[in-house]
Amino acid sequence: MSRAEWRSWAEDHTRGAPSQLRARALAHLGMVDAPGSLPECLADAGSAALRAAVAAGDDRRAALDLLAADALITLAMLASAEQSPTSLEADAAALRLGTARFA
Repeated sequence: MSRAEWRSWAEDHTRGAPSQLRARALAHLGMVDAPGSLPECLADAGSAALRAAVAAGDDRRAALDLLAADALITLAMLASAEQSPTSLEADAAALRLGTARFA
């Protein structure tokens, strides 16, 4: 799946989300370097958003990055379920342990 296809999928699945949150989540997705499966890229973007939130400390922008991280991880699980429903449990466990490599 290409970067443009990731973005299109994410845009389709975030319609109706608050505009600032949607823009921040898509910005984090746009910063993902390595090509991979959609769930992997979303999870990587979610991890980056979480790191940004931690780095921001008590600055107000930390809240938006934290919400973006939550949205991106949720989208990673949705993409995983769409691609391989039978591996969702294993994918979620791997994500939690930081060893995520989706089917």
